[in-house]
Amino acid sequence: MSPPRPGLTTRRWNTLSTRILLGLVVGLLAGAALSGRSSGMLDLLSAIAAPMGQLWLDALTMTVVPLVFSLLVTGVGSATSSAAAGGVAARAMVWFVVLLVAACALSAVLTTLALTWAPIPAGNGALQVAGSAPPVVAEAGAWFKGVIPANPVKAAAEMSMAPLVVFALFFGFAASRIETHLRTSLTTFFEAVVATMLVIVRWVLLAGPLGVMALGFGVGAKMGLGAAGALAHYVLIVVAACLAITLAAYVLAALVGRISPMTFAKAALPVQVVALGTQSSLACLPAMITATRALRTSPGAAEVVLPLSVSIFRAASAAANIAVAIYLAHLHGVGLSPANLGIGVLVAAAVSLAAVGLPAQVSFFATIGPVCLAMGVPLDALPVLLAVETVPDIFRTLGNVTTDLAVARIVGRPRNDGQFIDDDIEQSPQRAANVSFDK
Repeated sequence: MSPPRPGLTTRRWNTLSTRILLGLVVGLLAGAALSGRSSGMLDLLSAIAAPMGQLWLDALTMTVVPLVFSLLVTGVGSATSSAAAGGVAARAMVWFVVLLVAACALSAVLTTLALTWAPIPAGNGALQVAGSAPPVVAEAGAWFKGVIPANPVKAAAEMSMAPLVVFALFFGFAASRIETHLRTSLTTFFEAVVATMLVIVRWVLLAGPLGVMALGFGVGAKMGLGAAGALAHYVLIVVAACLAITLAAYVLAALVGRISPMTFAKAALPVQVVALGTQSSLACLPAMITATRALRTSPGAAEVVLPLSVSIFRAASAAANIAVAIYLAHLHGVGLSPANLGIGVLVAAAVSLAAVGLPAQVSFFATIGPVCLAMGVPLDALPVLLAVETVPDIFRTLGNVTTDLAVARIVGRPRNDGQFIDDDIEQSPQRAANVSFDK
């Protein structure tokens, strides 16, 4: 088990999150009050706010490459060790990987359709940082040629996330095959890098209210009070992606877990209430363990699967991350080919598998930044979106714990249990025979 990673406590983060949101509101209102006016005051404040906001964005961005690489290396090593510990853990890891990719793919399709049906409101382009330009997007299929980095150091320097993620996965799997004392030293080094990067992130986030206020001022000056509507549209799109994964968990539990949707819903409800109140999958773990009694999992299976899922399986968060990247692509007018979407899905799944166990706001850049970079999408608007992440984070947690329970049922389903679990079925053997599945 890795040592605890330094970061903000839940209480301190909630306070800081409120301050960041307040900074955004103040910046937007101040910018809106001066918008449309040709005044020396507006020019002066814009000249101060623009570089201040850009410096804060750069400070966050500088941690992405070392943090993501180190997280992937340590995450792969931890997952490999867990899978080697027993059959239940190995089956759980397979389901985690499959479902993360499936959740990201589903989110990519649904978000693209949602933005086609309800496009970003006119004027939302002001969310872009002044002077930013979309990076050049490779032609369809061109990304495939560079997916194996000939020079990993060059890939890191250029922030080419897709090849860097591939190299980190190879590195992590290879490290799990070397001698124990060497593997331990290597793992300790990268855990230290992760801990160090998180300290830097914490320092940068402490300046978050000022940084977001500066960026919000620029947005407010361009859009006026219409910026509030723009951010509301973004929140609705991301929340919809999380809810889609939550609903998919019910379908998965019924079809693969062979359990009545009503029984699953009753078992999941207490856990979901805790999730809505705490916004923490870890805080939901005791409630999830209790819920598995109603899910009728095999003895001991839940005790293995659920701690693993809380640590590394965040299906709704991964789905939300790809939704954010697609939203930013539409915001900046970046065309996404099927190839771009495909590499974004794979990067989102891989990065999510190794993401830190912190509130979504803290790991916002570490998980979404690589996806955006892999898809050729600018990062400039992420700090503004960070300020309103509190609302989507509630639904991220809701989806995460629901999918955790679905996987616990699937992996821990008794082998002789080939039917829906339902109170009426238990009371009626004849009805149970009618709904049983072929094995």
